Amino acid sequence: MDMNENEIAWAEMAATSTILRRAWETELGQIGLTVPQALVLTMVASTTEPITPMKLSKLLHREPHTISALLTRMEAQGLVKKERNLERGNWVRVTLTKKGKEAHERQVGARRVRNVTECLSKQELDTLNKMNRKLRAKGIEMLREMLPSPYGEPLW
Repeated sequence: MDMNENEIAWAEMAATSTILRRAWETELGQIGLTVPQALVLTMVASTTEPITPMKLSKLLHREPHTISALLTRMEAQGLVKKERNLERGNWVRVTLTKKGKEAHERQVGARRVRNVTECLSKQELDTLNKMNRKLRAKGIEMLREMLPSPYGEPLW
């Protein structure tokens, strides 16, 4: 197979992403969490204002129905609680339960994979962050072009 330099770079990024995701899944699995659960716990724990499922879907770049199903499973596991907003009855806000806060603390302590970039110099890390922002923006632009409405509208 003959690949150009862009395709080689894509293959390298994809392989790196797959390996790091698998390492993160393994690390979180040892404390009883999945990657999507850890991401939700982090978002809910880090916000100072009530967070809705729609806001979570935007922050995590996931479809609303995917987040809704995940929150339902997490609520059944006792990690989060979904509560109707008293001011706006059609809104739901998500909060952490005691069990969810404990799980979040375990996840915060498991940081080996999240610190994988320690092997990079400050300059390399700055360059990586700049490239990631640029590639993420291009990816979002491509998704908006490819996805049919309403998903082509700014979910991200």
